[in-house]
Amino acid sequence: MSSTAQALTTPRASLALLARDYAELLKARITVLIMLTAWSGFYFGSLKSGVSSLSWTLPQSLLGIGLAAAGTAALNEAMERDLDARMRRTALRPLVTGRMSLAHAVVLGCLMVLGGVGYLWFVTNLLAAALTLATSVVYLAAYTPLKQVHPLCTFVGAFPGAMPPVLGWAAARGHLNAETLLLFAIVFFWQFPHFHSIAWLYREDYERAGIRMLPVVESDGRSTARSIILYLVALLLVTMVPPFFGMATWRYLVGAALLGAGFFWLGWRLAASGLTPLAPESRRLARHVLQASVLYLPLLFALMMADSKV
Repeated sequence: MSSTAQALTTPRASLALLARDYAELLKARITVLIMLTAWSGFYFGSLKSGVSSLSWTLPQSLLGIGLAAAGTAALNEAMERDLDARMRRTALRPLVTGRMSLAHAVVLGCLMVLGGVGYLWFVTNLLAAALTLATSVVYLAAYTPLKQVHPLCTFVGAFPGAMPPVLGWAAARGHLNAETLLLFAIVFFWQFPHFHSIAWLYREDYERAGIRMLPVVESDGRSTARSIILYLVALLLVTMVPPFFGMATWRYLVGAALLGAGFFWLGWRLAASGLTPLAPESRRLARHVLQASVLYLPLLFALMMADSKV
């Protein structure tokens, strides 16, 4: 046995591999982003509601939302294991390679979703629990199968994708307000440049798997580029609104404008290049849009929370 093979059989290496497999199955990075955006919703929902944003209800709410999100991710991977096997970027996922059984993933996913929803009901309120369950159901029953049918899947998927701040708000306040819709709209519009840039980068993978994202069904990239610009404009406009609802001050407005302008410029640079998704230079530009999107959302919400009117 080689030294490398021996190293992989050590308990520490086995535990590390198991941890990586669970992180992959539960989409740990996405789950963390969901919890962060839910935190922002809880923070604004707790203002003037009598619930402290630093109370034990916050970590309890994030735990419930995180459990449900991670369980939904596991069920999504179970449903898409055959598609994942056809794509280079997902071919090493634990369900594809057989390191984890389908039954294990399904049972774990169901327990986490139901456990997260039940825990939210117990520690917060019925509205937060019901919205969390509905988010999981729409993601799995509508968005996931639609990915193999029509590019409209991105629009449909943006609805459950924009729910985390709404769930946080509902957990803190027990009812929804106009400000909730504003937080929802920010995440809703943000998703299009984010997911279009991912599909642009992995167009060949998605095409091989039969996933009908917009960059796959139209090869020249023009419709995708127009969509990125359209939603970046909508995002920039909606991020200017929070001060008018008393959620922030002019300092946030300046910061949001700068963040939005930078994000828009990267999207415009990709669109103005006129390159197809298969062009190497366009992939470099799309990667910049993707990287900016990952940084943009947490920075925007952090800025809004830091500058909020308590």
